[in-house]
Amino acid sequence: VSIGNICRSPIAEAVFRKLVTDEKLESKWMTDSAAVSDWNVGRSPDARALSCLRNHGIETAHKARQVTKEDFQTFDYILCMDESNLRDLKRKGNQVKDCKAKIELLGCYDPQKQLIIEDPYYGNEKDFETVYEQCVRCCKAFLEKPH
Repeated sequence: VSIGNICRSPIAEAVFRKLVTDEKLESKWMTDSAAVSDWNVGRSPDARALSCLRNHGIETAHKARQVTKEDFQTFDYILCMDESNLRDLKRKGNQVKDCKAKIELLGCYDPQKQLIIEDPYYGNEKDFETVYEQCVRCCKAFLEKPH
């Protein structure tokens, strides 16, 4: 989960989905991404995010949506990109009865210990590439841990 669901979280979602598909684990994982805010609801990911994914042979048809009460009740994990997302999500999660989701920073799984995945929106292609690489490292490590 990220603030607008058009840069970081769609990249993470697409990366995780590809890893799950490559490992033939589709039946075990339901993958989605969402926003804390409602700014971009219905929008496709940022063109630079799409281009970055395409450069790595990954396609996505994701449309931005806002995180819902049901997400907290349905998903086992809600992984987010930075401290402010984590704070907002924990606050929202506390208001949901039967919240079962474990809310964590995706970066806490990074073997290179880069806790925060910075928003590349005001950056350039290189910043999107950095987000992609962080997502690959974190998603792989997350997938490898026992659940």
